[in-house]
Amino acid sequence: MYRFTLVLSLIISLWAQVSAAQVLTVSTVTRPPFSMTEGGQDTGFSIELLQALGDALGWEYRINRVDQFADMLESVTDGSADMAIANISITSARETIMDFSQPIFESGLQIMVSADKLRPPSFWRALLSPDLFLAIAVAFVLLIGGGMLMWVFERRAQPYFDRPAKDAWFPSFWWALNLVVNGGFEERVPQTLFGRLFGVLLVVSSLFVVSVFVARITSVMTVEAITGSVNSVNDLYGQRVGTIDGSTAAGFLNRREIDFRGYEGLDPLLADFEAGTIEAVVFDAPILAYYANHSGLDTASMAGSVFLRENYGMIFPTGSVLVEEVNQALLALREDGTYDTIYRRWFGAKH
Repeated sequence: MYRFTLVLSLIISLWAQVSAAQVLTVSTVTRPPFSMTEGGQDTGFSIELLQALGDALGWEYRINRVDQFADMLESVTDGSADMAIANISITSARETIMDFSQPIFESGLQIMVSADKLRPPSFWRALLSPDLFLAIAVAFVLLIGGGMLMWVFERRAQPYFDRPAKDAWFPSFWWALNLVVNGGFEERVPQTLFGRLFGVLLVVSSLFVVSVFVARITSVMTVEAITGSVNSVNDLYGQRVGTIDGSTAAGFLNRREIDFRGYEGLDPLLADFEAGTIEAVVFDAPILAYYANHSGLDTASMAGSVFLRENYGMIFPTGSVLVEEVNQALLALREDGTYDTIYRRWFGAKH
């Protein structure tokens, strides 16, 4: 009996040592500012939180950085990783094939657009648009042509038009402009039959010219207001939108029937955004905000407010014994202020 007890104690001791020496495999993917590498070192909000958990639980672990978000999820479901951490949204579909920790970050979706998409409609940009410039040029040609034609009719009938052609073009233009704007000069009523007929024609047609000119300004301003800014989800219809395939953003856009281009990863998505292939990106708000504030200072702006609120969590294979101890450690990190310290280092004070 003594020998059996000794052997059992030895087995338990050896098992405890092996368990203590076990190195956990933690899968992640590059998603600044949650998980990334700087100077060859893993860093980011999620990585620092993992380090704090490892210190609290006495873990030894190695980080396995994969190329695609889907590869990270698959490494947990097939059991090749003990857990995964990055910006993993907690969803009911994922909960059916893996276990989540309690939430580690509150997030949501947001829209990122080119900086010029947020410019307010400008009267001067509208005024100097090619279409409107052409309309103004045509109006000037018509006024000069109409004035010079009146000069032909009236140059022998009244002193105002009695001047050589090279000196008559501006007075004639000025007469036609006043006719359109003010209804003409009372003291310079046309004297000839053709002059009077043509004057009446000019007065009637001036109503049409002014109406067309005002309508043109209004239409150009309206078109610029519609096409020149993206401020909400409703503005995405008709835009070239991009997001990552299989993400919660892709699911949202599908439900709203908004056409979009799907990408396998963040890098090709942002590359096409920088190249102008897509006009708007819909994705996780903190990731887009980090990019806009660091890499896209001159080209990217955040549009509208955060929508479709969601929480991030760590994931584990279904039934993992790690879930409960991680949740307990997370509560302790929140209570002792460690979580808030890490949060402020990456995102500033909570609002």
